[in-house]
Amino acid sequence: MSKSQLTHSLRAWMDAFMHRSMRGWTRFAKSTGLSMPQFSILMQLHHKGPCGMSEVSERFDITNAAASQLVDKLVQAGYIERAEDPSDRRAKQLKLAPQGAKLVEEGMNERHRWMDELTKHLSPDQQTKVAEALDILTEAANKVDG
Repeated sequence: MSKSQLTHSLRAWMDAFMHRSMRGWTRFAKSTGLSMPQFSILMQLHHKGPCGMSEVSERFDITNAAASQLVDKLVQAGYIERAEDPSDRRAKQLKLAPQGAKLVEEGMNERHRWMDELTKHLSPDQQTKVAEALDILTEAANKVDG
């Protein structure tokens, strides 16, 4: 297989995966009544842990006021909690509330559901080959990101 064939195959898979994945996220976020930026804040807290308001505004390239508005709605809905920052008592840390963690988990399950359906269309031999290839790609991606 030539490098261009590999690149073409990877790009085709990435396009299909991203399209399906984003469609699933968008549908799920809409079903909760949250905007995509609000849901993205929940995901940031899930993956990176507690953070301050400035980290939210930097991550999403929005003003502190806009970040504060998004976060206020999430706090009022019970998805995020504000706590005193142990390193600076004047600042507040944002963290996922149990209800927010549950919502993120539901969203991730919904996002992954299509993969369960996809694997039903692969033979056991194909499943093994795909798993091996994905393990190789994951290892390589971790080295590139490292």
